[in-house]
Amino acid sequence: MRIITGKLKGRTIPVPETGELRPTSDRTKEGIFGVIAARWHFEGMRVLDLFAGSGNLGFEAISRGVDHVHFVDRNPVHIRHIEQLSRKFDVDRQISTSAVPVERYLQQKPIPYQLIFSDPPYEYIYMQEMIDRILDNGWLDPGCWFILEHDKRHDFKDHSACFFSKAYGRTIVSIFERQPVD
Repeated sequence: MRIITGKLKGRTIPVPETGELRPTSDRTKEGIFGVIAARWHFEGMRVLDLFAGSGNLGFEAISRGVDHVHFVDRNPVHIRHIEQLSRKFDVDRQISTSAVPVERYLQQKPIPYQLIFSDPPYEYIYMQEMIDRILDNGWLDPGCWFILEHDKRHDFKDHSACFFSKAYGRTIVSIFERQPVD
């Protein structure tokens, strides 16, 4: 995997050899960031990367100018990999990490983000609960986006907050927007 554009363009992101990861393909990542770039400027954003794995999405966001990414993954090997890579890329002051299961992380007092990525295992049993918690409990600033990668077993096109859903091979990307509070 490589970083597509920005200050880290062309850098390679190795995948930890844990057998647990299904990294986002470059094609899918290009699609995701194309949709984001059409609406948002990355500068000043705070990003949450759930099921961070190799750090692929979060490092792409940093490369494009976000201020800070918080990476969450239950596997400490993945978190150590992300921390080491952040030092190698000299962006370690722009990241923070949590080595906990996502469902436990989302039970704490929410910190609002402008963008949340989530790339859970396709068979993740708390998918709907995760979406509801993120959209309803203050994890997103109003008008901001939650980007979820999933497979065809899940269909969120009819979800009231889902405004975008597109297949990239086996992976489907659904984007949800937290509605502004009146």
